[in-house]
Amino acid sequence: MNSIINKFKQKKILLITASALIVIGALIWWLIPGKNPAEARYGTALVERGSLTQTVSANGTLNPVKLVNVGSQVSGIVQKLYVDFNDHVKAGQILLELDPALMQAQLEQSLSNVAAAEAQLELATANEARTRGLFAKEYVTKQELDQSVQALKAARAQFSLASAQVSRDRTNLSNTIIRSPVSGVVVSRVVDTGQTVAASLQAPVLFTIAQDLGKMQIDTSYAEADIGTIHVGQAAAFRVDAFPNRSFNGVVKQIRLNPTTIQNVVTYNVVVAVDNPEHKLMPGMTAYVNITVAQRQDVLMIPNAALRFRPAEQIKREDKPRGDTKAKGERNKDKAPMGTVYVLENDQVKPVRVSVGITDNRFTEVVGDTLKEGQAVITEDRRPPAKAAGAPGMRLF
Repeated sequence: MNSIINKFKQKKILLITASALIVIGALIWWLIPGKNPAEARYGTALVERGSLTQTVSANGTLNPVKLVNVGSQVSGIVQKLYVDFNDHVKAGQILLELDPALMQAQLEQSLSNVAAAEAQLELATANEARTRGLFAKEYVTKQELDQSVQALKAARAQFSLASAQVSRDRTNLSNTIIRSPVSGVVVSRVVDTGQTVAASLQAPVLFTIAQDLGKMQIDTSYAEADIGTIHVGQAAAFRVDAFPNRSFNGVVKQIRLNPTTIQNVVTYNVVVAVDNPEHKLMPGMTAYVNITVAQRQDVLMIPNAALRFRPAEQIKREDKPRGDTKAKGERNKDKAPMGTVYVLENDQVKPVRVSVGITDNRFTEVVGDTLKEGQAVITEDRRPPAKAAGAPGMRLF
């Protein structure tokens, strides 16, 4: 029992000692020479002069500038495969061969049809000439002559049809050899030897060839709120996960007019042109893009924390319900956006209305002469928030 009482006394002594040290520390802080209560309570930052760069950010995907899908116009079994992933190919180079047996048989059948049609044409030509001679001697009627002329025309048409079928089958036979339409790099191969290629409904894609990986582009999606500040020719910087410590450069090449709407969010495709001389950037990589939309040199600037700061008393007033509300964003007579910062004047917190310009998400440009270089603006309130009424106190045991 005595040990329990002693432990309780020890805990009580420790709590009283800690509370006393906190009070003493607070008094020392408030009584530091040169520090008045207001300066000690609020954290401040100086208005500085410097350079600002405003950017808009989005994610995108790296793609070759020209990507060609190579397909097949005929069906067949892959007999020979000549290229693989990452192979460099030239225009006209053979990529694969399909089994030509079926196409060869169709061509031979068509050639036979041409021979038969040619024989019919020769017979029809001789009959027409013979009938015309007999008609001149009035040995046959006009009707018999017309029939021979019609038979000759039909034989000629049949011969033309058979010849066209031969031309078609020869083309199909040549299409069993798939050639590269462009020079480039094979980035995709979706067939293998022995696989059946079916081209009955549409041409299947067999290979994907990037024409030049030294020139690439990033397809990004920017929100409509940012698209008004983006223009062709603006500089862009981006990073990829494969090289996290390296920044790459590009230029805005195109802003496509076709919008994309997903869950009422409207975005536009912005194409960024990228040079890739080292071929380190690969198709499909995710790029984190920053487009430079504005730059300022030697301007007054303040931390964004100063624009976000609000005194505790004002926060309480803003939290109270009002009968009417006004838009928080204001503009001056010159249409420049406005903001409010707070300074210490005679130990009192004083609001100052300022015109603001561009921002880099850390600092914001200050336009006009409402603030001076070297002037301190409040960025934070160091006083802990007031304890809620009715909150339970600390239990001693």
